[in-house]
Amino acid sequence: MFLAKRIFLFLLTNILIVATISIVASVFGVQPWLDAQGINYNGLIVFCLLWGFGGAFISLLLSKVMAKWMMGVKIIDPRETTPELQWVRETTLRLAKAAGLPKDPEVGYYESPDMNAFATGPSRRNSLVAVSTGLLQRMDRREVEGVLAHEVAHIANGDMVTMTLVQGVVNAFVMFISRVIVHALVQFLDEKQRAVVQFVGVIVFEILLGMLGMIVVAAFSRAREYRADKGGAKLGGRENMIAALRALQRQAGMPVENDTLAAFKISGGGSGWKSFFSTHPPLESRIRALEMGR
Repeated sequence: MFLAKRIFLFLLTNILIVATISIVASVFGVQPWLDAQGINYNGLIVFCLLWGFGGAFISLLLSKVMAKWMMGVKIIDPRETTPELQWVRETTLRLAKAAGLPKDPEVGYYESPDMNAFATGPSRRNSLVAVSTGLLQRMDRREVEGVLAHEVAHIANGDMVTMTLVQGVVNAFVMFISRVIVHALVQFLDEKQRAVVQFVGVIVFEILLGMLGMIVVAAFSRAREYRADKGGAKLGGRENMIAALRALQRQAGMPVENDTLAAFKISGGGSGWKSFFSTHPPLESRIRALEMGR
């Protein structure tokens, strides 16, 4: 049921993105990028920017709503009587005030045995911080405060918007370069083969170049994680931030009953070639950076 819900919401999101961008392109009269004379470079640039940035920003605008739906996040009511949940909300709002956020984030929790937390939302004025029940059960308050400080730092640093801009740039470059390369290659084919090869070729090159783009995006993400750790240490105390990372380190490699969105993982840090695609640095590197005051 959980997997079916995620697939449905994923498809719904993509349908909304395609429909919205198609309508915008129609309203503004975006010209086809390929005509009888060859590539219309002005049209291709507009096409790639519209689809590259459009998809990224629509996903950002929907991020908080989608996170609630997909993760089953329950917002903690100000009148919450459960001491632990009440403490989570009060601590998050205290940290948000210390970080100078213009508006309090929504604070929630979701059912999952995984030790995880995330921050999302389209802006510093419209954000969400959520923690898993597994994290609350297996971390003490000092460690949880370190995690919450890290997530609030992400919001204060504008990381959601920054990563959306990076993703938009990468998307646009991938789309542009793929079409230019494929168009150059099909010139050696006859008219009957061109259309099919062009269609398939663009898909293949977008996948290949998209994988390279993922490495770039992941590198930016890892840099933002170090910055969020530093901000979390400033907001919630360096020892609390280190304690939180050490708690995650102790749990590394333990089986997880229910997978969550990889983009929301707070432990991260693959090994070997996987490290190039990891959005989070290795925990030992993050701890070392905090201990050295970087």
